[in-house]
Amino acid sequence: MSRPRYSRVAALVGVFVLTAVLYRACDPPSSPREAGGDSATTHKGTATGRVVPVITTKARLEDFSLRRRTIGIIESPAIVLVKSRIESQVLEQHVRDGQVVKKGDLLFTLDDREIQALIARDEAQLAKDNAALAQAGADLGRKEELIEKNVAPRQQLDQATAVFKAAQQTVEADQAVLQADRLKLGYAKLEAPIAGRVGAIRVTPGNLVSVNDATGLVTITQVHPIRVSFTLAERDLTALRRASEASSPAVVRVYTPGSSTPLEAGALDFVDSSVDPTSGTISAKGKFLNASLELWSGMYVDVEIDLDVRPNTVMIPAVAIQSGQKGAFVFVVKDDQTVEMRNVEMVGVDGDRAAVKLGVSDGERVIVEGQMRLTNGARVAESSADGSTPIGDKAKDLQSGVEGKAAR
Repeated sequence: MSRPRYSRVAALVGVFVLTAVLYRACDPPSSPREAGGDSATTHKGTATGRVVPVITTKARLEDFSLRRRTIGIIESPAIVLVKSRIESQVLEQHVRDGQVVKKGDLLFTLDDREIQALIARDEAQLAKDNAALAQAGADLGRKEELIEKNVAPRQQLDQATAVFKAAQQTVEADQAVLQADRLKLGYAKLEAPIAGRVGAIRVTPGNLVSVNDATGLVTITQVHPIRVSFTLAERDLTALRRASEASSPAVVRVYTPGSSTPLEAGALDFVDSSVDPTSGTISAKGKFLNASLELWSGMYVDVEIDLDVRPNTVMIPAVAIQSGQKGAFVFVVKDDQTVEMRNVEMVGVDGDRAAVKLGVSDGERVIVEGQMRLTNGARVAESSADGSTPIGDKAKDLQSGVEGKAAR
């Protein structure tokens, strides 16, 4: 190798060695392995040597409402199609589209002149037959006197009796016809059969109406009280039955889709007698007063029902729940400011709170922020969830140490 080439190689080697020395001087060993420690010391350092700041809150005993949320549809308990019961013509309209009416309010007036003429005829016929009845009664009385004196045959008394009874039946028939025509006269005034909201008026004054008119004159929909129809899964059947049989009905709330503010709260009113085998669900209904008319028949809503209340249940924030290979777990801070990873058995979730059956006890501190940087047994610097000062003197010292290290 020539001397100039050897000089260049030596210079490059010298630069590499100098760079390595400067790098080791500027970046001292930061782990036990780099400092000469073994693998066991390295594992222990990652578990307990690093302090992780976290935010915690205490688990508390509260009454937990077992709730289910589903989709439902508002339906009216009664919808009536108002139709004419006689052949006539509409003379007057007493309601307008969308009007709220009470039971018995006058809706339409029909032409009743033909019925009134029939009533006059019936009354005249009744008067005529009453006169015939009086005549038959008088004849019967005279025949009876003659029979008592033995001056008339018994046959004449029998004939007079038959004529009198026939006259009586004729009068009764006339009275029935008159009553029927007077009843038809009432059909000329169409009244609201239920209280509710009137739909679109389909027939205006001047139009002819008939008994066979399928479209009717108007539809009345009951608006209060009103019901919501919804379904729950078959697994909730036992709780749903208990809720329906309780002394105080289960509370049912309805929401506009995507809203967290209920439109109205009502009570469980009906549970179906069988489970739908095709869908594996059971139908139920809730009843609402709907005094403010927020609920309209046919609208879709989110339904929430309180099926049961579990007293003295451990409640923690839902954000504390993590998912792992063995199921749900939480990080619990122990007295020595290290964390313990515990699997939990949950009862349910109510909004941003979770009810825990097993795994966490009342008063224990669970981590709600900072879980992603933790391992089982890690040391933490603890702060309360409400933003107050760290909990405990040891937590204060650990937190100060973390802040001081960050400042350096």
